[in-house]
Amino acid sequence: MLIGFDPLYFLLLAPAMLLSAWAAWATRSRFAEWSQVANGRGVSGAQVARYLLDRFGLRDVRVVPARGALTDHYDPRAREVRLSEPVYYEESVASMAVAAHEVGHAIQHRDHYAPLVLRNLAVPLASIGSNLSFLVMFVGFLLSMTELVWVGVILFGAVVAFQIITLPVELDASSRAKQALVDLGLVSSPREQAGVASVLWAAAMTYVGAALSSALTLLYYLIRLGAFSDRDRR
Repeated sequence: MLIGFDPLYFLLLAPAMLLSAWAAWATRSRFAEWSQVANGRGVSGAQVARYLLDRFGLRDVRVVPARGALTDHYDPRAREVRLSEPVYYEESVASMAVAAHEVGHAIQHRDHYAPLVLRNLAVPLASIGSNLSFLVMFVGFLLSMTELVWVGVILFGAVVAFQIITLPVELDASSRAKQALVDLGLVSSPREQAGVASVLWAAAMTYVGAALSSALTLLYYLIRLGAFSDRDRR
């Protein structure tokens, strides 16, 4: 059963749902907490990003503000580190952490970090899977075409693979960020180090929750399609 209420779905997804909900709450909570703590250097997120980019030889990468909250990201095509306005302008520990994390992605891009290269290559297929997988499965179910349902599941599998590949990319960017902030003297006190680690760890857990949710959803589809049944082996 792929359509309608199914207790098995909620049983399988419960751990991931709880983790995702907690991670979203923790990310907002810890960012808000450490946004109230000024960093010892008195520098904004934009200044942190610019300083780190210059020190790592990435002077051609721009740092620009982006609308919204927690919309921070690195755009490899435009060669821009885009920081949400609170991160861009505020001189807080949270802003420092997020800005350094996004610079971490720019450094990965420069170094041709293998998981990042693989993730970028997977973007088109993951986008197709995200947009079409549920539609294809739904149509396959309505037409009682198991083969078409399987096509939808395979497309969804591409989304799961993309999210799993994303995990090392995000964890590595956070690791690079923490190390760079310490090595270059932007963070020196144990309290600031703890704040940076707290913000980045909570954010990383959102990616873990998303990947786990997708993986368990894929498992549910496989179970309902009989992928683990012994009937075909007899």
